[in-house]
Amino acid sequence: MDSLVLKLVLTPALIGGASLAGRRWGPGVSGWLVGLPLTSAPIAVFLALEQGGGFAATAALGTMAGTISQAAFGVAYAWLALRRGLPAAIAGGILAFAVSTAALQRAPSFPAALFAAAILALVASLRLMPADRSPGASGSAPLPAWDIPARMAVATAFVLLLTGVAGMLGPRLTGLLAPFPLYAAILAVFAHRLEGPAAAARVLRGLLLGLFGFAGFFLVFAALIESAGIVLAVAAATAVTLALQAGSFWALRQGLSSRNG
Repeated sequence: MDSLVLKLVLTPALIGGASLAGRRWGPGVSGWLVGLPLTSAPIAVFLALEQGGGFAATAALGTMAGTISQAAFGVAYAWLALRRGLPAAIAGGILAFAVSTAALQRAPSFPAALFAAAILALVASLRLMPADRSPGASGSAPLPAWDIPARMAVATAFVLLLTGVAGMLGPRLTGLLAPFPLYAAILAVFAHRLEGPAAAARVLRGLLLGLFGFAGFFLVFAALIESAGIVLAVAAATAVTLALQAGSFWALRQGLSSRNG
């Protein structure tokens, strides 16, 4: 199974599962789920198998650095959603991601420095997100029957487009573009349309919390893939991710409790 088939299989499943989780536990949890490297991690493995450990390590560092671009997307979308509406929010979020990606192409590839920058960007972005003073998701918004299938179809179409051009970009740019917050953007847009901008902001706040584990995965993977091989690199990176995700999930639950309390 190549990376294209993998994306075609995982994309609908991930969006469908995150959407169902959002209906059950709220948009913040669905955003946290799509912050996990559920597609980008397998893609990193396929790059190692097909292109070699050096290519995969370089791409993984780019993906880790792309955490900063995802944070920029989240903050820009959340503020523009509250002040300008949906079209401006999605356009501004994409522009923020693109500007950040362009800047990161010229950044030195020092793993520890990139990881520290990613963590600082996430912490700063969580502080910059607009305050959530709205009540929790009540489930009162009407949810049409086509809602989740449409999310899955839109996500798969975008993945096909991005996968088609990724091979021409090289490891650095491929890595930087790989973490484009496709799933989070789709979940945020649908939450925005159905429940308003505050729900979209909760999706993106959940995404930011989920990205701590995302950054940790690619730091460890990039450090170990050439020396330890795929199995040990993935095992160690997954262990680090789960540890970081446990902490971020606790923070998410604390936020949900304080908002609903």
